[in-house]
Amino acid sequence: MAEHPTGIPILLEPLVSRVLAPNPSPFTHTGTQTHIVGDRDVAVIDPGPDDPVHLDALLRVIAGRRVAAIVITHHHRDHSPASRPLARVTGAPIVGAAPFAPDYEGGRSDAAFDRDYAPDLILAEGEGVNGDGWTLTALATPGHTSNHLAFALPETKALFSGDHVMGWSTSIVSPPDGDMGDYMASLEKLMERDDRIYYPGHGEAVENPQRLVRGMLGHRKQREGQILRLLASGEGMAVAAMTARMYVGLNPKLLPAAERSVLAHLYDLRSRGLVREEGVSWTSTA
Repeated sequence: MAEHPTGIPILLEPLVSRVLAPNPSPFTHTGTQTHIVGDRDVAVIDPGPDDPVHLDALLRVIAGRRVAAIVITHHHRDHSPASRPLARVTGAPIVGAAPFAPDYEGGRSDAAFDRDYAPDLILAEGEGVNGDGWTLTALATPGHTSNHLAFALPETKALFSGDHVMGWSTSIVSPPDGDMGDYMASLEKLMERDDRIYYPGHGEAVENPQRLVRGMLGHRKQREGQILRLLASGEGMAVAAMTARMYVGLNPKLLPAAERSVLAHLYDLRSRGLVREEGVSWTSTA
């Protein structure tokens, strides 16, 4: 944290600065990184949690410049809530990911979601916003969430990858809004691009993105293989038992998230006819 203190702008390249929010956790790493793009007028990408200290820091960095847009990659509570107070102060529109608050498990909405997120403009693939010397173009990257967007900055071949690709950790894919099949397809989509660098929502910039994405695809395929090997005996296993076998030594606070990712893999394997669900257990169809 000493290397990247909260509230202090770090210049990443002439058009891009980041400001770290004071919300470190096992899920957010050192905290949410808000990126500010532009010079004379700016876009603010993922303003972060509704924290007055972080909002004040962003306003100091903006320093009276026109905010052309407040851009949201997805609707998790560590990314989008500050969009509302920032919009009230600056008058800027909130644009980007579609609003969505899934209800499941008996009507309970996932606490990670910002239920009050309400963009002024939803951006689809290829749509975007621009300012003096910069353009941000939306790239649909569902998987972590169903509405996740990355944003390309073609002027410098940078990509703001949100929570889809991060250097410090793999992305959590939690059903029903998270979808492993979509996540893998989105990674494959990024492999077809030639972006120079990724600026994620958490953790350091990714300077060799193609190599990292290739590794993430391999990691997920390895997890899939682990599941199929665990079920190869024909005996059913519950998700918790599989997770304990697959994630030896994991921080106990992260086990629930790991279970959600295992479940996402199982749903994807089921859609391909490779496993089936029997009560609380899963078995191989082979």
